[in-house]
Amino acid sequence: MALTHKERMRKAIRYEKVDRFPTQVNYTSSMGAKLAGYYGVSLEDLPGRLDNHMVRIDLSYPTRQSADGRVKYDWWGVGFSTEEEGYFISFNPITDSKKLDDFIWPDPHGPHLLDKAQQIIQSDGSVHFITCNLGFCLFERAWALRGYETFLMDIALDTKFAEQLLDRICHIQLSLIERFIDVGVDGGYFGDDYGAQKNMLISPKSWRQLIKPRLERLFAPFLEAGLPVLMHSDGQIADILPDMVDIGLTALNPVQPEVISHKWLKDTFGNNLAYYGGVSTQSVLPHGSPKDVREAVSACVKTLSPENTGLVISPSHRVMTDIPMENMDALIEAFTTINE
Repeated sequence: MALTHKERMRKAIRYEKVDRFPTQVNYTSSMGAKLAGYYGVSLEDLPGRLDNHMVRIDLSYPTRQSADGRVKYDWWGVGFSTEEEGYFISFNPITDSKKLDDFIWPDPHGPHLLDKAQQIIQSDGSVHFITCNLGFCLFERAWALRGYETFLMDIALDTKFAEQLLDRICHIQLSLIERFIDVGVDGGYFGDDYGAQKNMLISPKSWRQLIKPRLERLFAPFLEAGLPVLMHSDGQIADILPDMVDIGLTALNPVQPEVISHKWLKDTFGNNLAYYGGVSTQSVLPHGSPKDVREAVSACVKTLSPENTGLVISPSHRVMTDIPMENMDALIEAFTTINE
């Protein structure tokens, strides 16, 4: 009897035997519209057409934009450009002040924050693996609020303030996590980028002082509830990955082949770390041939999952409109082939 998508995800990231690899294709809104048109399905039906196994749920809150429509503000008051397909922050609300008590912090106990999340969980009927989306969770949230260069200066010149800011963020995130667990998520999905293409954005020493203990606090409620922790962290973070595994990381995303060796990962962590991603959206998907795409999928599976489990095979990031449709066809075909 075939496993449900939820069961397959649960087993795969725990290195248990699965009937086939779970797969996932995330996409930007622009690429979603393009894919839906190409495959002749509605946006609502697109995840099913792509055989996605995971659903990430977000907070429900009134969205607002700048008067000219060029900036969209998130729940924390950070402004994102509406003119970029990816994430580009164009407004940092506390860049000019360190008076944290003067900032109007979002209320994690708001009565309707999880309305849509609850609806999704109830309507899904235990078909998919559902995680709460805790993107920009700590380091990224701090610099999003303060400004990137400004927060790096805080780390260097006013570490006490940097810690106070991170503690405020951590307190809010913990309140949200408790609520997400109460409504029945299957795991936690975190996003916090610590690496660039060649090295970390902050030193491992600073990360261990500022981020690690707070990240451990955020992981803890999931682990105590017996739920897995998945985390997206871009770039070359090999120096701190053992620390992340030590504090409970279950599965790493995006597993970028350009910056972190798949062989090193498997040799270093064995079956103590699962993987989600692995097929490059930086090189092979936008710039390779369909043959290159199929070979990349095969290589990823061969290196990261010789046991035929422990891997959610996926593009390393959300697919964007720079990827040709023939390469998307090749990706989906390769997903089907590896499961035969």
